[in-house]
Amino acid sequence: MMLRLFQALMPKEDAFYGLYARHAETLVAGAAALRELLDGGENVPACAARVAKHEEEADEVAREGLLAVRRTFITPFDRGDVKALFASLDDAIDQMHKTAKATLLFEVRSFEPEMRTMGDQIVQAAAKTREMIGLLPSMRANAGKLNALAEEITKLEDQADQAYDAGLRSIYQKGKAGDAMAYIVGAEVLDHLEKVMDRFEDVAHEVSGILIEHL
Repeated sequence: MMLRLFQALMPKEDAFYGLYARHAETLVAGAAALRELLDGGENVPACAARVAKHEEEADEVAREGLLAVRRTFITPFDRGDVKALFASLDDAIDQMHKTAKATLLFEVRSFEPEMRTMGDQIVQAAAKTREMIGLLPSMRANAGKLNALAEEITKLEDQADQAYDAGLRSIYQKGKAGDAMAYIVGAEVLDHLEKVMDRFEDVAHEVSGILIEHL
């Protein structure tokens, strides 16, 4: 009787995949809000608030996931990898939040075209991450697709680096023309956006590592 009760209280292995899926949804929603923020105008504070809301939702999912790790004897893959994947997903939405906070701190209401390009790439990376996470429950059967998605995210990160460089050149020219503050603020925003893409690449690498261990 006690054993059955204990087993009933233990989270099922499949619960982790559901938590990962919920977290991935916060990334997609956060990326959409961040992209809208980059359109600029008076809607920036409202968009930043939406990013913060999704970051809070993600934190709650991550807490549930880490609690489940402690309560579960059998996890879907190595415990360290389970926790590392939650951490990398959380880092992505955390960096989106930091980006949004930077725009509020510097009262930015207009953004360079390259920043919007990076925002588009972030939205694409979030969508591919959600797709990748959705394939994890059958990772062996979906190994080819998972590897392809990881490569696509890496390519997006490379493209974002190119947009970053182009954006930096653009704001440098404005700085040379006498608008030094535009350069300082613009470089800060570009740096944050680049870090968002870096975090998505980290998620892709984490999934690739898990896949290698389980093939």
